Amino acid sequence: MPLEDVRILAVEQYGAGPFGSVHLADLGAEVIKIEDPSVGGDVGRYVPPHAEDGDSLFFETFNRNKRSIALDLRTRAGRDVFEDLVRVSDAVYSNLRGDVPAKIGITYADLKHLNPAIVCCSLSGFGMTGPRSMQPGYDYMLQGLSGWMSLTGEPGGPPAKSGPSLVDWSGGFVAALSLLAGLHAARRDGVGTDCDVSLYDTAIGMLGYLSTWHLNTGYIPARTKHSAHPSMVPFQAFRAADDWLVVACPKEKFWQRLAHVIGHPELADDPRFSTFKARHQNAEALVALLDEVFLQRTVAEWVVVLGDASVPCAPVQDVPSALADEHTAARGLIVSADHPRFGNVRMVASPVRVGEGRTEYRRAPRLGEDQDYVLRELLNYPPSKVQRAVDGAAFGASATSDDSASAR
Repeated sequence: MPLEDVRILAVEQYGAGPFGSVHLADLGAEVIKIEDPSVGGDVGRYVPPHAEDGDSLFFETFNRNKRSIALDLRTRAGRDVFEDLVRVSDAVYSNLRGDVPAKIGITYADLKHLNPAIVCCSLSGFGMTGPRSMQPGYDYMLQGLSGWMSLTGEPGGPPAKSGPSLVDWSGGFVAALSLLAGLHAARRDGVGTDCDVSLYDTAIGMLGYLSTWHLNTGYIPARTKHSAHPSMVPFQAFRAADDWLVVACPKEKFWQRLAHVIGHPELADDPRFSTFKARHQNAEALVALLDEVFLQRTVAEWVVVLGDASVPCAPVQDVPSALADEHTAARGLIVSADHPRFGNVRMVASPVRVGEGRTEYRRAPRLGEDQDYVLRELLNYPPSKVQRAVDGAAFGASATSDDSASAR
C-alpha cells in the first residue's frame, strides 16, 4: 500500500477529522486513534439513529482500517504513553478547537524534542490564529459564514445548506493533503512542522471564481433558478415530463449539438444565442424555450437522445438510485467489512485512487481494542510498565491491567 510505512496518531472525533484520516488509512497508513476514556471515546460512536453500546454506523463510516487506544492525555501516565508513541510515529493529526492543540501540548513546538521530524496537523473550525480561533466550528455554521448558504436553493427561498456536509468533508481532504505535504518535507529535510488547517479557510477557499469575480469587479453571487450556472447557459436542471435532469453546454460545440437534437437547429445560429456571451445576456428567453422543449419527453428518453448526440446530461437521482447505479458498481465504490454487531457493513469506498487499492477492509475498532498491540508490540512495554501506566490512570480511572492492556 502507498502509505504502509506511515504511522499517524489521530486525536480526532466526530466527522471532519476522521473523514480526512480514513482516506489515509485506506491507503495503508497505520492510523491509531487516541480516544478519551472519560467520555467514552469518539463522540461519533454514539451518533443516532443506528448506534448501540459504543458502535454506530456513523462511526463505521469514518474509522474503518484504523486502530484504537483509550488514553487520557490529562494524566502524567497517559502523557508518557503518548510521548512514547510520538517517538515512533510520523504525524500527530487532530481536529480540535483552534486553541486546544497548544493547550494540551500537541503542536510541533511541544513535540519536536521527542521526534524532530514529527508533523503536527491540526484541523479546527477557525484555525489557530484570528479572532474566532477559540470558537468551535461545525459544517452548518461554516456554510452560513462563508456565503455558501446564500448561494444554495431557489431565488427567494430560505438559506439552504448542501445535502452532504461538504465543508467537513472538504476540510478533511485539505487536512490529509496538508499532512502528506508536511510528511514529504519532513522525510526530505528531517524536520517536521505544524499544519494549521481550518474549516473556515476551506469554505472561503472553495468560493473559487465567485470570489475572484467579486474581489475584482464587485460581482455579487446569488442563487439561481433551478441551480443554473452563473455564467454558462444552458447549464442547469430542467423539468422533463416525469422528473428532473441536468443539461450542460460548457463548450460551444455542445450548444450546437443540443440545438439540433432538440429539433430547433435555427437556435444554433440565432444571434441571441450563438455565443457564450449572447446566451448569458439572453438567458431568460433561451431557458424559457428550453423549458417547453424538455417537458415533451421523459428523463429516460432525454438521456438517450442527448447522450447519443454527446451532449452532457444526467438524471437527477436520489441517493438509493445513485448507490445502485451500474457505474457505482463498475468503479468498485461499494466496499464492506464484517462487524460483530452490524454483520456485513457496506460503505462507500474512498475516491482516492493510487495503484490497485485495497481489496479487504477492516471494521472500525472498538474503544481501546488495540491497547495490547500498541503497548506490547509497538512500544514493547513489559508487564510492569503496563501496570504502572494502569495505576497512573493512563487508560482511564476505572481501567484494570486486563481490560487496558489486552485487546477486547
